[in-house]
Amino acid sequence: MLETTIAAIRPPDEPAMTAARELHGRLTKPAGSLGALEDLSVRLAGLAGHCPPPLPEPAAVAIFAGDHGVHAQGVTPWPQEVTAQMIGNFLAGGAVVNAFARQAGASVTVVDVGVATPIPAAAGPAATPTADGPPAIPLTRAPAGSLPSRDVPRLVAANVRPGTRDLSVTAALTRDEVRSAVETGIRVADELLDAGAGILLTGDMGIGNTTPAAALIAAFAGLDPAETTGRGTGVDDQTYARKVEVVRAALRRHAPDPADPLGVLAAVGGLEHAALTGLILGAAARRTPVLLDGVIAVSAALAAAALAPHAVGAMVAGHRSAEPGATVALRRLGLEPLIDLGLRLGEGTGALLALPVVTGAVRVLHEVATFDSAGVAEK
Repeated sequence: MLETTIAAIRPPDEPAMTAARELHGRLTKPAGSLGALEDLSVRLAGLAGHCPPPLPEPAAVAIFAGDHGVHAQGVTPWPQEVTAQMIGNFLAGGAVVNAFARQAGASVTVVDVGVATPIPAAAGPAATPTADGPPAIPLTRAPAGSLPSRDVPRLVAANVRPGTRDLSVTAALTRDEVRSAVETGIRVADELLDAGAGILLTGDMGIGNTTPAAALIAAFAGLDPAETTGRGTGVDDQTYARKVEVVRAALRRHAPDPADPLGVLAAVGGLEHAALTGLILGAAARRTPVLLDGVIAVSAALAAAALAPHAVGAMVAGHRSAEPGATVALRRLGLEPLIDLGLRLGEGTGALLALPVVTGAVRVLHEVATFDSAGVAEK
C-alpha cells in the first residue's frame, strides 16, 4: 500500500496554475491584492489539476493518538494516562478541537494508533479491526457527503502497539510497526475521502509527543536539538534542559539517516507521527489538500516529504506553532503558515482556525466577477 500510494503522488499541474494566475488577473480587484491567498489558490489549482479547484469542503479532522516510552525520562510532568482520558473527552465533544470543529462544520475522527492505557467509555461508535489487520472506519462505500456528524466524533481502534519504546534507550519502533502505522494513516485518508471529504485536517494527541517531534525535525533538518525542542505543555527550565539532552542523546545513539525516512520514524518517532505521515501521503495521492496543524503534524510532514517530495504540493500550513521546531520544519518544507497566534495545543485546533482562510482563497476563484462580466473598467 505504501509504495502504491507514493507512486500515485504527482507534481502540481502547471497549466492549471497558469490558468489560476490568469484568472486572478481578470478578477475585479487589483492584481496581487489578496497576497498569500492568491498564491494559495494557485497552489490548490495545481494540486487539483484544474482551475478553479474544488471548494475544500466538507472538512474532516483526523486525530491520531499514541503514547511514548520516552515519557519515563521525565520530559513532561503530565501523567501518561491523560492521552486516553483526552480521547474520552474528544469523543464526548468536550475538547477545544470539538468546539472549533463545530464552529467550522468539520467532522472529527479519533484514531487510537498507539495508546498505552484503556480509553474511557464515551459517546461515539468505534470501528473494529478487520480481517486484514488495521481497521477501516465505518465509512467505506458511503455516498459523498456522509461523513460523521460534527456532533458525533468517531473512534477508530487501530492500535499498533501500546505506546512506543523509550527512544533514549532503544529504537522507538520497528520498521514493521512504522509501516503499519503509516498505512493506517493512508487508510484513514482513503476512507474519509471516499466518504466525501474535500480537505483533511491533521490532529494529534499523545503525552510526551513533542519530544519525538523535536527529534524527527532535528534528524531531517540536520540541526542540534536545542534548535528544534520546545517546552511542549510548558515545562520548567530543568525539565526543558532534560528534554533537550534526551533528544540529543537519542540522536547520538541511533544516528538516523534522513535518506531513510522510515528508519528515522522507527528510531525516534511516534505512532501518531507515522500515521500522520500516512494521512498526508494519502491526501497527496488523491490530489486533495491536507491542512497541517502544529509541530507534531509538521514533523510528520517532513517524513512524508522525504518519502515523496511532491507530497508538499498537497500541504497547507495552518498555523505557526509556538514550538521552535515547527518554524524549522515549515522553513524546510517551504511553507508559510496562514495564521500565527502563538498556539501550542495540538489536537488540530490551529488547522481548524485556518480552515476559513483556505476556503476563502478558493471561493474567490469561483465567485468573484471578472472585469468583463461585471462591466468594471480596468486601469
